[in-house]
Amino acid sequence: MKTKFNAVRRITKTIITLSILLFSCFGYAQLKGGHILGAMGLQSGTQAPANTLSVYVPGYLYDACTLRDANGDESIANPDITMFITGAGAAYVSDFKILGANYGASILVAFASNTIQGNSVDAKNSLAFTDMFVQPVQLGWHNKRADFLFSYQLYIPTGRFKAGASDNAGLGMFMNEFSAGTTLYFNDKKTFHFSALAAYEINGKKKDTDIKTGDILSVEGGLGKTFYMMNAEKTAPIGILNAGLIYYLQYKLTNDKIPVGNIVLEPDKDRIGGIGAEANYFHIGSKTSAGLRWISEFGAHSRFQGNTFFLTLAHVFSLAKEKKE
Repeated sequence: MKTKFNAVRRITKTIITLSILLFSCFGYAQLKGGHILGAMGLQSGTQAPANTLSVYVPGYLYDACTLRDANGDESIANPDITMFITGAGAAYVSDFKILGANYGASILVAFASNTIQGNSVDAKNSLAFTDMFVQPVQLGWHNKRADFLFSYQLYIPTGRFKAGASDNAGLGMFMNEFSAGTTLYFNDKKTFHFSALAAYEINGKKKDTDIKTGDILSVEGGLGKTFYMMNAEKTAPIGILNAGLIYYLQYKLTNDKIPVGNIVLEPDKDRIGGIGAEANYFHIGSKTSAGLRWISEFGAHSRFQGNTFFLTLAHVFSLAKEKKE
């Protein structure tokens, strides 16, 4: 009888220990989605010109300064996490029309270090292949005073993942996302603009588990001014500078589902806001661009709060057929 009691006690202790480890792995049990905040800013509702192929290298850095609880108060836990993502991507826009919009597509192959999966303060991994971003459909409309954008994208779980591990390079789940947005212009030259792009992310279950991240809504955009840099003779522009204020907002709309034994945890939904600045410059002669975004976060609930930096270098290839004289 005593042996049987000890066995039951050991099993119970094991279940409790595993439950605590699982729960602590995710901090306040909030789980991250694939959408990278800060990837869009000024003119977020505008598609690139038709017949172009842009090849780009992103550099994303997120410095987690504090961990906030469900009330927005600073947690006792002291995060020391700086997440970094880089890689190589390509974006194509054609002159093929669908419902009056130009069709486009894009892809990003990326590498990440210190991948943030939830609210764990010990998420650490060296730079490794992470989840892949694929956008098979992007539709862009251009009007005199407004641009419109619609797209579908998915995140493929190509990064290393094991439930409960602190060194995961990916999130271990398929993520489907739909986006729609606009850029509004306040003058005929389209040099003064405001944009907003909303993205709705639907997440699948994590690999080999019944853990499911809730659906996430993200909104990004900015208020900016376009400046044309002229040549010495003031006869033609040599570059285009875009600068202004940018923002992002993110809300979890449905609860995470984290099974612990016979119980399914459904913690409070997280949210965050951020405001900052962007400057990007396109050199017309070389067809290259460089852009930098900085966003300081505020109003975090059940998640990290910190600073986002996003540097993008790109080269644009024109695919338009040359006109014969």
